[in-house]
Amino acid sequence: MVIISKTILNEFAAEHPNVMDALNDWYKAVKEADWGTFHDVKQTFNSVDAVGNDRYVFNIKGNHYRVVVMIFFDIRTVFVRFIGTHKEYDKINCSTI
Repeated sequence: MVIISKTILNEFAAEHPNVMDALNDWYKAVKEADWGTFHDVKQTFNSVDAVGNDRYVFNIKGNHYRVVVMIFFDIRTVFVRFIGTHKEYDKINCSTI
């Protein structure tokens, strides 16, 4: 998959070094994936949730952090829309972010 906005991940990891390895693992797994459907995503990340409007939520580092992305299966593209702590995630509407 093509991942847009790795800069967001790098900036977040610079501020939260304890999540860097987990984010790098997530990034590598997504980049190597070839998803055509949500079912394919679930095969790679069992805990991923579809929240509507092409948005999906991934738990990172034991559910301490959340990544919200838009996935465009037809063009094999993942667009990072949000990354934050679980507490920060609770304050957003992830289906519109």
